Amino acid sequence: MHIHALDGCAPAPLAHYLKALGVLRLVAEQADPGARGWWDGERFRLASVLDARALSDFFLSRYAPTPFVAPWNKGSGFFQVDDPGLAPLEGTRAARFAPFKQGIAASRGFLDELSEADARVRAIKAETKQKGSSATQRKALRESADYKQRLAEAERRFKLLKADLIPRARLHWRGPHRQWIDAAMVIDDEGIARFPALLGTGGNDGRLDFTNNFMQRLGEVFDLASPQASPRPEAAGWLAAALWGGPTAGCLPDRAVGQFLPGGAGGANSVNGPDGTSQLNPFDFVFMMEGSLLFTAHAVKRLDTHARQRAAAPFVMAAQAAGYASAGASDESARGEQWMPLWNQPLTLPEARRLLAEGRAQIGHGSATQPLDMARAVARLGTARGIVSFQRYGYIERNGQSNLAVPLGRFVVQPRVSQSVACLDDLAAWMSRLRRAAADKDAPARLALAVRQAGDVAFDAAQHPDEAARWQQLLLALAQVEAVMRTGSGFKAQPVPALRPEWAEAADDGTPEFRLALAFALQARGFRRDGRPVEGVRRHWLPLDRHRPGRFATTGDATAARLEQRPEVVMEGRNGVDDAIAVLQRRLVETGGEALRSFGLRPAPRAHAALSDLGAWLQGNVDADRTLALARALMALDYGLWAEQWARIQAAPRVSIWPDEAWLCIRLACSPWPLPDGRVPPCDPALMRRLAAGDPGSALQLALRRLRAAGVRHGIRVTTASPATARLWAAALAFPITQTTAEHILQRLDNPTAQELQP
Repeated sequence: MHIHALDGCAPAPLAHYLKALGVLRLVAEQADPGARGWWDGERFRLASVLDARALSDFFLSRYAPTPFVAPWNKGSGFFQVDDPGLAPLEGTRAARFAPFKQGIAASRGFLDELSEADARVRAIKAETKQKGSSATQRKALRESADYKQRLAEAERRFKLLKADLIPRARLHWRGPHRQWIDAAMVIDDEGIARFPALLGTGGNDGRLDFTNNFMQRLGEVFDLASPQASPRPEAAGWLAAALWGGPTAGCLPDRAVGQFLPGGAGGANSVNGPDGTSQLNPFDFVFMMEGSLLFTAHAVKRLDTHARQRAAAPFVMAAQAAGYASAGASDESARGEQWMPLWNQPLTLPEARRLLAEGRAQIGHGSATQPLDMARAVARLGTARGIVSFQRYGYIERNGQSNLAVPLGRFVVQPRVSQSVACLDDLAAWMSRLRRAAADKDAPARLALAVRQAGDVAFDAAQHPDEAARWQQLLLALAQVEAVMRTGSGFKAQPVPALRPEWAEAADDGTPEFRLALAFALQARGFRRDGRPVEGVRRHWLPLDRHRPGRFATTGDATAARLEQRPEVVMEGRNGVDDAIAVLQRRLVETGGEALRSFGLRPAPRAHAALSDLGAWLQGNVDADRTLALARALMALDYGLWAEQWARIQAAPRVSIWPDEAWLCIRLACSPWPLPDGRVPPCDPALMRRLAAGDPGSALQLALRRLRAAGVRHGIRVTTASPATARLWAAALAFPITQTTAEHILQRLDNPTAQELQP
């Protein structure tokens, strides 16, 4: 057994990936049934009883090409006399090309009537191009009723025969050419041909016919006029470059390659000059086409629906412009994208066929139809049969209107399945609605940008599920989407849906910013028996329906709906300190009479502000903007589930440096918890106004007055805090503390010598 490192076969571009599969298939079918292949980094390895010389000799002297024939395409060569690709193969005497000749003969049998119909159309059109007739006569002929009627009838007959050609061929063909038609198309339940994107539309891409180009490449590699179809002098060098990599001897021919090799397609800026030609190793194209046969397509449709059937090829799904640097809205074409599996265990050809035949991804009870669904399925459930990664390809218009198989990155299968990926299930349906809203012709560019950024970081989170920073970036992206929605763009997709508590655990990076954001997001005026908040703070960020808090409040009829203007929506999403102060001031307005004024913000279970984190905030060591941005996204956490099964987050450190005692007095004076006299002191709105205006001294005096009235002893008389610090003090009041923390503050004021206390 010989282990060959095929450096010429790599996961990208697509032509080289298919080339690796083609080499494995041909060796296993025609030379060594026990051959095995697998991926080793950026190369393909082949294990076979053939050594390097025997492998080369097989491809040059004994290889029997698969009959790729497409009589349904006008560019396939069947409709031209002495076609340069088809005619030499049809006339060759080499025994190893006998299957190809059989495929050509099988095609000819269906083309007699079609050829006659095509000739009739051409003859009628030629009447308007006869020499000797003037332009006026030709125009009169084209506009005559008799000419139009004859041409319409001829074209109608040609179209009917052509439409019937593919079903008849699929029904009657047998042999190797049947494998090709199974890969190139499927016939749905209405008899209509459906085409997977890998092979264009039945073996052609625009005017480029893959089958005829395959025939021409065979003619360049082999002397089809010789009895044994001997290899041409350049063939050995081309074969060595295709298999083992490295430079080729001499120049490569200028040939079209289609969508499979974008780097070799030529065009503007492809070389050191204004324009470049398309250079192609003929063996690359031959092996690429041979490998494409492993991707057999099937006609499928969802059960219990009236949906039409569609062509389903292995690991094919709708396109999504996310997860790669060059993503754009125009990338989401109808051709979709395909994820090519890379496996590191040696597989025989039957095992590789089975792997690709089972090429599907399940997420929940359904199939993965979107790239993010595929990423979730792979990251959450893992894969079978030793797949270590997927090379993602998108069939995208690039270089003008040319369709190219663009590599969109590598998705690595993690060795350990992370449960955090299940969090993405909460966003699946919502993100689908969001992408539809962003694709609307009237949607602003900022919405499409925000949606694309959210898709990018969702891919990152699925690929790196154990990194809290990725999940925080996703939360920030979700908050940015809602910020765009607040302006009335894409709001029909509704706010971020309810998130499970595990989001907090996945995004917890152990920083004060995250703990304070969680405390701010989950605070409420109280909780019902079912765990739902009486009043949360999310309504200060988004205009929510009072009866359905998970939906936007809209006004107007269905055709002119818009977001309602709500006075309680006071967070602007620009400055964290300003947003926190705005929420507090709005709370004081909403609480009613002067004697009852209070922030009324109480923490959710296991989601409160610790004194150590508040101390870091007051010292300016906390990123206020990031904290409030995270809080805006964390407001979507499901309160009911949190009350039942809150997530485990990293505890704040012990208090070693206490917050300023002046602020502790203010915090205690605005606490929703009873003081030593048993009363809950109402918060004076003037206190908040003075802190917000940058006057900490008078605010402290008001707080001390209330504490003395409640029987709290203290020795604080004056503060020298700056106006900016005063606003930090005001914003810090927006983070709820527990009653235990309030008691610790009270003990600190009564016993200033205490230096360390568990928050």
